Amino acid sequence: MAIDIPAKLYVEKLFKDSRSMADALALLPGPVKSAALHAMAERVASDRDAILTANGKDVETVGKSFGEGAAKERMKAAVAHVRVTAEQISRMVEQLHQIAELPDPVGLVVSRQERPDGLQVSRVRVPIGVLGVLSERSPLITVESIALGLKSGNFCLLRTAPEWRHTHQAIDAGLREAAAKSGIPSGAWVLIDRQDKDVAIELMRAAKGVDALIVRGGAGLRKAVAEQARVPVLCDDGGLTHLYVDGDTDIPMAQNLVINSKVQQPGASNSLDTLLVQQVIGRQFLPPLINRLLDQFKVEVHACPKTVALMGQMAMTGHTAIVPATEADWRTQFAGPTLAIKMVEGLDEALAHIAAHRPCLTAVIATNRYESAMRFTREVDAGAVLVNASTRLHAGESFGMGQDIGLSVGKLHAKGPIGPEQLTCEKYVAFGSGQLRLPHPVPETYFDAIMLKRP
Repeated sequence: MAIDIPAKLYVEKLFKDSRSMADALALLPGPVKSAALHAMAERVASDRDAILTANGKDVETVGKSFGEGAAKERMKAAVAHVRVTAEQISRMVEQLHQIAELPDPVGLVVSRQERPDGLQVSRVRVPIGVLGVLSERSPLITVESIALGLKSGNFCLLRTAPEWRHTHQAIDAGLREAAAKSGIPSGAWVLIDRQDKDVAIELMRAAKGVDALIVRGGAGLRKAVAEQARVPVLCDDGGLTHLYVDGDTDIPMAQNLVINSKVQQPGASNSLDTLLVQQVIGRQFLPPLINRLLDQFKVEVHACPKTVALMGQMAMTGHTAIVPATEADWRTQFAGPTLAIKMVEGLDEALAHIAAHRPCLTAVIATNRYESAMRFTREVDAGAVLVNASTRLHAGESFGMGQDIGLSVGKLHAKGPIGPEQLTCEKYVAFGSGQLRLPHPVPETYFDAIMLKRP
C-alpha cells in the first residue's frame, strides 16, 4: 500500500474485515488449528534457505545504514542483532510444533454449577477477538505471536520491527500458504507493511477496532503505549525483576541463581534487574559473586554505598570497577548486562524496597526459612513469585503452559505468562427449563399455559 495514504485511513482499511475474520477464527475446530500449525512448521523448515537469503538482505541494509564513519563495534552489534541463524529457524519450527500440541483453550468449560432452581450455569473460554501486536523483536517472536493468536482463535494485526522487513515477508508468505492449504481462512492474520510511527499510534488508539494490545519491545515502546493507547494492554513485558538473598540460605545455590537470572539471557524481560542481599552474609556472599560477574560474564555492576565500601574501588583486569548506584538504577529494567546490587538489613527492608519500586514483574527469594518464603510469596505483588528458583523460569514453558506471547503485571486480566488460555476470556453459558426471575409479573394462578391461549 502506498505510503502517502494517511495512517488513520490505512489502519481503518485494515479493520474492514477484521471483525468478521475474528468471528470465523473463533469457530475453527481445534484439530484444524493444530494441523495447520504443524503444516506451518514444516513450511518454515522447508523455506529455511529462502528465509536466510531474505535475512541476508536485511543484514546488508542494516550494515549500509551506518555509513563509512560509523564505529565498527556498533555496526557489528547491530548486524549481529538482525542476523537470523539456521538454529533460530529450527527454534521457530520447534515452537510451532509445540504450540500445535497445546490443548485448545477455546470452548474450555472453566466451571459448572447447578443453581437451586435447576439452572445450569457454566463459564466457558472464548477468544478475545482482535489483537494488536506491536513488536520490536526478532522474527522468532513474530512467528510465536502468529501461532498463539491462531491457536487461541484470535485475529492478529502485527506491526513488526523494520530491520527484519525482508525476513518477515519471506516467513509470512510461507506461513500463509501452509495455513490456507490446511483449511484456515485466507487473511487469518495481518502483517502490517508500513513501518511509520503514525501507523503504530493509530493502532494504539483504535478502540473500536482492537480489543487488546500486546507489546513486545523496550522501554521506549512501552512508554509510547502508556501515553497513547486507548486500547487495553494485555501484556508488555514491563516491570522490574528482583531477587532477595536471605541471611539463612544455601550460598552456592543463591550465587548460581543470581548468575543464571542475570547472564542466561541478559536482554530478556525476566532477566534480573536488582539483587537484594541481607547484609549479615554480604561479606561472604558478594565479593566472589561480583568478581565473577565482572570478570567472567562482563556484567556491569551498579552498587549501593555499603556494597561499594565492601568491595573497595577495585579495578578488574579489562573492566572498570563497580559503579555507585543512583536512584534511577533501582527503577530501571536494564534488559542487558547491567545489575543493581543493594545490601538490606533483612526481609522487611527487602519487601519495602520491592513495594517502593513497582511494578514488579518477577520476584525471587533465596532462603532456607519456610516462614520467610511464605511471607515473601504472600506479600510481594508481582507477575510471578518464586522461591529458590531462577527468575528466568518465569515463562509459560517453565510453568507447564507451553509457549507464551509475553509476561504481564496487569491486575484486570492475568498476571505472569500470557499463553493460549490467557489469550481468551470467559463468558457465561446457562441452560434452563423455563426458570424465571421472581417475582414474576403474572399472578401465580396463571403460571400454566393459559397465557398462550389469548388471541
